[in-house]
Order: sequence, then structure tokens, then C-alpha cells
Amino acid sequence: MSRPVCFPEGTIPFLKMLVKNNNREWFHENKANYELVIREPALNFIEAMAPELEKISPHFRALPKKVGGSLMRVYRDTRFAKDKTPYKTNIGIQFRHELGKDVHAPGFYLHIEEGGCFIGVGIWRPDSLSLNKIRDFIVDNPVAWGRAKNHQPFKTNFQLEGDRLKRAPRGYPADHPLLDDLKWKDFIACAYFDQAEIMKPGFCQYVAKHFAQASLFMSYLCMALGVNYSERTV
Repeated sequence: MSRPVCFPEGTIPFLKMLVKNNNREWFHENKANYELVIREPALNFIEAMAPELEKISPHFRALPKKVGGSLMRVYRDTRFAKDKTPYKTNIGIQFRHELGKDVHAPGFYLHIEEGGCFIGVGIWRPDSLSLNKIRDFIVDNPVAWGRAKNHQPFKTNFQLEGDRLKRAPRGYPADHPLLDDLKWKDFIACAYFDQAEIMKPGFCQYVAKHFAQASLFMSYLCMALGVNYSERTV
């Protein structure tokens, strides 16, 4: 049995203060508190999620490392951004497929932010080759796609989101019966939840339950991309 894991009461207030003080001087002065209420709890959560994730699929990795693991960097890449604030004001945790090298790989995701917490699944901004593989797989396997996106636990708790084309993607007929799905540029789904959940002892199991509810959807995407997934549905 996984040990109870939750984030402390100071997590959300810290993120809220970071929104108001997104500068290097403030962050440096509050670095010890960042470690205490953000990074250490996040790494503990990731460690506790490893056996939960194994039950859903053995091909996704929970890596409790300060750098290069499942916890996403707090530092923003501002090189090409209009917003030059140096820090992310959320906690991002991604459990990527073992073959994935970056955030564009299939993954399970947790986003913690003041006023905007959600659990995400799927693949964000896939490259053109992967995107076409998914679209072709939907065209060739429409019944299984319908089962995946309409699986009741998934449909009840998640909603498909992301960017989509205004017209049919190149090479696909404009009158295809699944055109609305083929227009997606992202294949992600999100389940939003109240931020108070992160402080509950059963939060790890809460997140794992939602991941399991998306198992058919994740399995479908992995099959489309030709990578392994051991399926468990609820």
C-alpha cells in the first residue's frame, strides 16, 4: 500500500505569491521555502506514484529527480517569449512514456496552480509524423477510437482540449465522418479538480484513479504511435 502523500498548506500560497513576485531577487530570498513546500513534496509525490503508475502501465516512468526527471523545471525559457518573467507559477509533473524524450511524448500529467489544477493525459504538440500516425490510425480504426473517447469513466471526468485546425488537415477528406477529431493538433484530455485535493492524504490515489480512467485513450494513442502500453481500464 502506498504511503499517504499530500502537498502542504503552504504550496498554493507560495505559488500565489510567486505570481505577484516573479523576479529573481524574491525567489532567491524564498528559495528555502520553495524547497520545503514545492520541490520536496513534488518529489515525494512522484516517488509515491511509481507503484501506482506501474499498475496502469509499466511503460511510463515516475522519476523523482531534481533535474531531468518527472518534475518540470521552474525556470521559464524566455528566449522567444514576450513574457520575460523568469519562473513558472505552477507545478508541472509529467510521467512520460519510456521512449519519450520530451514533453511532446505520450504522458500522464499533473498541473497544480492557484485557481487552475488539472490532471492531463495524452500527447501535446506531437511532431508532424506522430500527428499523421494518430490521424491515420483514427481513420483506419474508427470503432476503437469511439470506444476510447466514449469510455464512460473517461468521458465523465475528462474533456478533449488543445489546438485544432479550422479546415480538414491536408490529405484527409473534408466530409470525413470523424473530421472534428482529425482536426485536433493536440491529442490531450484534462480533468479539472479543486485545489484543496492536493492537501488530502489520498491525493496520490486520487490522481492514479484518474489516470486509470484514461487508460483506453492512452492505449489507443500508444498503439497509433507503435509503442507499448499494458492496458488497465476502470
